[in-house]
Amino acid sequence: MDCKTPYRLEDQIGFKLRLANQKHLEIFNRMMPDITPTQFAVMAKLHDLGTLSQNHLGRLVGMDAATTKGVVDRLRKKGLAESAPSTSDMRRLEISLTDAGRACAARAVQTARDISAATAQNLTARELERLLALLDKL
Repeated sequence: MDCKTPYRLEDQIGFKLRLANQKHLEIFNRMMPDITPTQFAVMAKLHDLGTLSQNHLGRLVGMDAATTKGVVDRLRKKGLAESAPSTSDMRRLEISLTDAGRACAARAVQTARDISAATAQNLTARELERLLALLDKL
């Protein structure tokens, strides 16, 4: 884009991504009010993979160590997750879901499918597939 072309905020990728994210978060908060998107991400990954080190869990869900610790602490306070020292490396903390956490995660995963469908309701299946592929490229 050359400097003579007017800059229109509404045409910028960051602006459009922010608006799309706001819409998605509004739907998420309405349909899953009891946990945050970051708490859901941690629970979904633990539901899929079982017990993980806190460090590895954070990497898998794209969170830094401090954010991961805070999310895990909040899930522990809600009785949805538990932590224990690793049996193989005492410096490592292993995170897992409690029974209540596994049940909550199973319900939340289905709700998350509904949230994704609601977010993308104006797209055809082909458009959604293309959008996801393009986002992966970013």
